[in-house]
Amino acid sequence: MTVRTRFAPSPTGFLHIGGARTALFSYLFARKHGGQFVLRVEDTDRERSTPESINAILEGMTWLGLEYDEGPFYQTERMPRYKEVIDRLLAEGKAYYCYASREELDALREQQMARGEKPRYDRRYRDFTGTPPEGVKPVVRFKNPLDGLVVVEDAIRGRVTFRNDELDDLIIARGDGTPTYNLTVVVDDMDMEITHVVRGDDHLNNTPRQINLYRALGVEPPQFAHLPMIHGPDGAKLSKRHGAVSVMQYRHDGFLPEALLNYLVRLGWSHGDEEIFSRSEMISLFDLAHVNHSASSINPDKLRWLNQHYMRQLPLADVAAELRWHLGRLGIDPDQGGPAPKDIVPAYVDRVHTLVEMAEEAGPFYMDAVEPDPQALEKLDASAAMVVDALRVALEDDAAWESTDTLEAAVKGVAKTLDLKLGKVGPVLRLALLGHTSSPSFGVILQLMGKVRSIQRLNALRDRIGT
Repeated sequence: MTVRTRFAPSPTGFLHIGGARTALFSYLFARKHGGQFVLRVEDTDRERSTPESINAILEGMTWLGLEYDEGPFYQTERMPRYKEVIDRLLAEGKAYYCYASREELDALREQQMARGEKPRYDRRYRDFTGTPPEGVKPVVRFKNPLDGLVVVEDAIRGRVTFRNDELDDLIIARGDGTPTYNLTVVVDDMDMEITHVVRGDDHLNNTPRQINLYRALGVEPPQFAHLPMIHGPDGAKLSKRHGAVSVMQYRHDGFLPEALLNYLVRLGWSHGDEEIFSRSEMISLFDLAHVNHSASSINPDKLRWLNQHYMRQLPLADVAAELRWHLGRLGIDPDQGGPAPKDIVPAYVDRVHTLVEMAEEAGPFYMDAVEPDPQALEKLDASAAMVVDALRVALEDDAAWESTDTLEAAVKGVAKTLDLKLGKVGPVLRLALLGHTSSPSFGVILQLMGKVRSIQRLNALRDRIGT
């Protein structure tokens, strides 16, 4: 048997972190077993599905590198096939027209609740042979078995059993003839020969109904694996305030796709105590049997830690390319002057956790001038002007610019000549170059700034502080 998994998002919003984890687990399972990963867009909700959401899903999948082997398939292009299956079920006596009006169903519900019963459709039209009432567009309901059990052998949760007498005759076609989710998903998975369905456990209650549909169509159901939910750090249901946003927002916030994938794979799955996994390691080690049964909680600090790890470990060219994108979002074009992004990365990678932070820290290197921090200016004492003058002299010497080490030595030489502690010299230099007093080493920031611009900024600070 060739393993075939699928990711089937509904384009009524963005690709969020829960959907991305489902896609990742489906992708890893298929890759581990040498199978195929299929992308299917469940866009039958015409009122809520939008082209923008479809594009956002595809963009998120591409950014994460979750390559699909087939698709994307769109359910709206398969309507004739769904009608064919509905007609077949009707012809075989496995489905029926239900003429119950909304008012009838509301009244039924009220009566059942008044008696303390679980509200459900009472199958009043299941064996109806009379004259259909006028003015009602019937829905089509599936004839669910009336007795027996449906056993779900879930790859994560183990055996889950449902009683057929507790399941409704589900609607498979609305009054306007359009198919419902439970029908379309079964037909799609059947036609696309999906062998393993990995999805959130909010779908578990649909599973017995779908299994009965598969069997009515003479098809063996796929293996199911229902993933536990993802919670916020406070244990509450994941919401926007926790990070339930578009996957692409993580890119905008400065995270690398490799870091987000590594983070996602550990949301509910583990391999010993290991935290860092390359893509190839994820594929070789992933196993649905090792997915936790309980909900996972997101940890923003862990994602930031992973992101810094990947900024250090990935090829410099890859990180620099992503940094260039973030600089562009700040209106900076490195090609118009200033250091190359590949030189910024090693200078700042140990000081920041996201590429947004790195781009913001690097901003002064691309500006024509900087505005010194007012509070830092106020802290300068009478020695500041003397320090600036000495730094200008030392840095006018071309020999000082041979390397970061010679630049470092030149700054330390100023402190020694003036008989000052380095703590009196360093803040003045940083304030002049960057506008604040925190940065990498003197040699690094001077080399990134360059001789001409460094001297210009020292002159500007000298003019500001006066005599």
